[in-house]
Amino acid sequence: MSQSPITPYATSCCIVGGGPAGLMLGYLLARAGINVTVLEKHADFLRDFRGDTLHPSTLEIMHQLGLLDELLALPHQRAETLQAEIAGRDITLANFTRLPTRCKFITFMPQWEFLNFLAEKAAAFPEFTLIKSAQAHRLLYDRGQVCGVLADTPEGPIRVRCQLVVGTDGRNSVVREQAALGSRAFGSPRDVLWLKLDKKPGDPAWSMGHTGPKQNFIMIDRGEYWQCGYSIDKGSFEAIQQDGLERFLLHIAEVAPFQDDRLQDIQSWQQVKLLSIRIDRLDSWAKPGVLCIGDAAHAMSPIGGVGVNLAIQDAVATANSIIPPLRSHSLQLKHLQQVQRRRNFPTKATQFLQIKMSQRRPKKRRTGGSSSLMTRVGNSRWLPHLFGRIIGLGFRRETPKHLDG
Repeated sequence: MSQSPITPYATSCCIVGGGPAGLMLGYLLARAGINVTVLEKHADFLRDFRGDTLHPSTLEIMHQLGLLDELLALPHQRAETLQAEIAGRDITLANFTRLPTRCKFITFMPQWEFLNFLAEKAAAFPEFTLIKSAQAHRLLYDRGQVCGVLADTPEGPIRVRCQLVVGTDGRNSVVREQAALGSRAFGSPRDVLWLKLDKKPGDPAWSMGHTGPKQNFIMIDRGEYWQCGYSIDKGSFEAIQQDGLERFLLHIAEVAPFQDDRLQDIQSWQQVKLLSIRIDRLDSWAKPGVLCIGDAAHAMSPIGGVGVNLAIQDAVATANSIIPPLRSHSLQLKHLQQVQRRRNFPTKATQFLQIKMSQRRPKKRRTGGSSSLMTRVGNSRWLPHLFGRIIGLGFRRETPKHLDG
């Protein structure tokens, strides 16, 4: 049986992964007149349980790009604070109302809405190409330098030749693996189980469409349904499954604000999605001809919902660094290393904070263990505003440059 012929493509930059970092970088490059191709392994962006929190830092970037008003016309919820429950007491973890930004709130927007919006705006530029159902599987090399990607598509394999490959394909990045970029892992004591419950009349009107964590239980208003999350000890999912679905649902019923019969909608473990939390980062984000950013460079915990926003900031910093040398066909490793130098501190500082927030004090007789840092925040008047600035803006803000083609 003969193999399908390989279709050649040529572009200045090939981005592997159509997530927030990949589509934002693709948009910025195309807007600056750089020919760019984005390879997305799925046929669409419609997937549950992905990061949905857009922080003031991202909303400010969208404002700077002239896209904010259109973005906020899409369905979303807003929150000026982040709330949690510590030892049975409701506290404010982060307050965004004093931020020096146009939007002093975070938004909860399904990630597929945000990605479809970015893809539509990028498609307005002739330099932008998005190839869906394209699974990258091998990097191409020329004299020791990455020069492209081999990918499979429904129409057959393609060979994309380019000056630069950027891996934005998540924590299980093919680009990261193919480039053999070493990494460091940091332990996380928790995982999250996600499930969906249809909305019904009489459901609780949870403030701002998002609450949590309360007794390790989280709810997000998705319009037609509730996205519910339950935090568990790392690696305990198998034991929970062995105890049986009925026992798990009974435990959820003890902390969820629903009647017990509502959980009967969950008929099998296939309706429960495990998010295995991982915190790690690459030692080096780049080699000649290849760069990783976003989750491909640094996997984050869902604490604070910072992952999407760090990825967006990575994309802006990357565009600012590589657009001039891509235009002049003079891209070198030093331009890629500039990205890591600029984004290293925000990455390390954010991961350090997430690790501290996830560390729990030893359990006492009548109160569950809780993060000592989170308890301090809950007992302070000014720390929620500081955390609002750290979570809302990040440790280093980025502003798009080189926007004219």
